[in-house]
Amino acid sequence: MPLSALVAKSARATVHPIYQFHAATVPASTSAVANPHSLLPNSSLMRIIFAGTPDFAVASLRAAAQRHEVVAVYTQPDRPAGRGRGLTPSPVKLEATARGIPVFQPPTLRSPEALATLRSLDADLMVVVAYGLILPKAVLAAPTHGCWNVHASLLPRWRGAAPIQRAIEAGDTETGVCLMQMEAGLDTGPVLLSQRIEIGEQETGGQLHDRLAALGAQVLSDGLGLLRAGIRPVAQPQPAEGVTYAHKLDKAQARLDWAQSAQELARRVRAFNPWPVAEAILAGERVRLHGAVALELAHQQPPGTLLAASKQGIDIACGQGALRVRVLQRAGGKAITAADYLNARRDLPALR
Repeated sequence: MPLSALVAKSARATVHPIYQFHAATVPASTSAVANPHSLLPNSSLMRIIFAGTPDFAVASLRAAAQRHEVVAVYTQPDRPAGRGRGLTPSPVKLEATARGIPVFQPPTLRSPEALATLRSLDADLMVVVAYGLILPKAVLAAPTHGCWNVHASLLPRWRGAAPIQRAIEAGDTETGVCLMQMEAGLDTGPVLLSQRIEIGEQETGGQLHDRLAALGAQVLSDGLGLLRAGIRPVAQPQPAEGVTYAHKLDKAQARLDWAQSAQELARRVRAFNPWPVAEAILAGERVRLHGAVALELAHQQPPGTLLAASKQGIDIACGQGALRVRVLQRAGGKAITAADYLNARRDLPALR
């Protein structure tokens, strides 16, 4: 289909922008409008500033750099990491450096100097993916098309820092990615494009992270392709209902309370894998739990009581049901199966 026909078709679209991808076409259910004032010649590349820091953002940086000119990458300053606590660059910085893209690491974007530098880049668009710094209004307005954000949830559910883990912890059965036009509020901007996926019954935070990172890059790539073709997705305001916040994770939240239900604890074990990793007292010692499932098991034992153990797992009484621990880690050790743990705990003969 010719581009002019696609533009005309997309201008009439009114449905919500949750879509399937179709090669060489505008997504059939994408809300979009033709904007002749933003048409870019096919021979020209959009000038993009990319801002991101962790692994999650790397796939989106690659997507942006594939068909466009990333004129600069903004990322968090190098941080101490590892046993030696040496300064370590972010994954996004490593990717940008490998591609020869200039890297900026200001501690803030609020200073006049930082704003002047950003404006001097003369960008068409700024793409933000898990950057970690607040963008002032002046920065949001600097690029020609403002700032886009790739967010790992179906907004307005799970605004904030840890949407992937909070979705699993809450027992959500689906999640997704939103491409959002940024504004001053925390993840409050209108949604340009989105895509949803199901959450697997035993999916961990790490596994879902990787799937959403790839999906986010795909959604971003599609949005950038539309914009370059002069087709701007219609920004859909987020509904006022259904707003939830995904508060930042910390290690204290990883400590499990056996008085909770087995279902709740199993979700937390999955959500907090690979970080901060759930912790609990098991047979008198603190261990980290890497894999566990909930059992609908009736019992009269106090929470925390070891009910049974075999090579299939170690069953622990919860406030409701029991948690079967399958993979765990002792202090100073590596993650091992329940069978290996039992072989190391010869002081637990009654559980064999």
